[in-house]
Amino acid sequence: MASSMRSLISNHSRYVESFRLFLENSTEHECMLEFIEKKLPDIISSIGNGKSAINILSVGGGAGEIDLQILSKVQARHAGVAINHEVIEPSDEQICHYKDRVAKTSNLENVKFAWHKETSYEYEKRMNAKQEFQKWDFIHMIQMLYYVQDIAATIRYFHSLLDAKAKLLIIIVSGSSGWDTLWKKYGSLLPLNAPSCYVSSADIKKVLDMEGLKYQLFELPSSMDITNCFIEGNKDGELLLDFLTETYEFSKTAPLHLKNAIMEDLKKPECSEERDRKVFFNNNLSAIVIEP
Repeated sequence: MASSMRSLISNHSRYVESFRLFLENSTEHECMLEFIEKKLPDIISSIGNGKSAINILSVGGGAGEIDLQILSKVQARHAGVAINHEVIEPSDEQICHYKDRVAKTSNLENVKFAWHKETSYEYEKRMNAKQEFQKWDFIHMIQMLYYVQDIAATIRYFHSLLDAKAKLLIIIVSGSSGWDTLWKKYGSLLPLNAPSCYVSSADIKKVLDMEGLKYQLFELPSSMDITNCFIEGNKDGELLLDFLTETYEFSKTAPLHLKNAIMEDLKKPECSEERDRKVFFNNNLSAIVIEP
């Protein structure tokens, strides 16, 4: 790895800008929303088990956009039931955005929110220190397992907090995605920023199988238009390349042989497909629903 290469996360403003472009150019949120609309109602039909209040824990809730979509389905499926909704999120900025979104959203009268500015590990440590082991009816971890140091221990801990008939939902990039292909080939050559890690649904399945946990897996087809990445000097293309490689100013700092190899592989069927003279990166996700 060249010494000039730095993790994208080391530059917050560029990370935020590249992530915004990623969302604009991909069907990331659309494919999640389709899953929430079509599959989630049946998945959550048994949670709560007839209790007067449903307890939901969002691990890595971000700015709340997907959380509130999930919440609306819980409200629709369990009409009139009180909901205790707690959020674990280490970013002050994201929590502020989340609170603003809640303030602007109607029909949340029966929901009590609480935010905890901490990582999942810090939450676990705090709960253990207090000897508190609250049970939850629904726990979800959406695109957050890349940022934990011990994936198996994290899943094991939150699974232990599931109440009867509860569900643990994990959404993460698919083992069939272009991400998995890129990470397996180039992960060791890119400036991985601990504690984030390159993990896909294939890795999660191995953990669940080793733990002997019962689960369902749903594939969520998604793509990202990366055509601009192949236009020399295109600003949006360079930002998307930064996001794809998790590298700050990848085009300028990566060794030429590494840049050429990645650019070549990004066009191959293992990573992308070409349609109408555009290149679409395979951004497939997996939704994994785990039983108590």
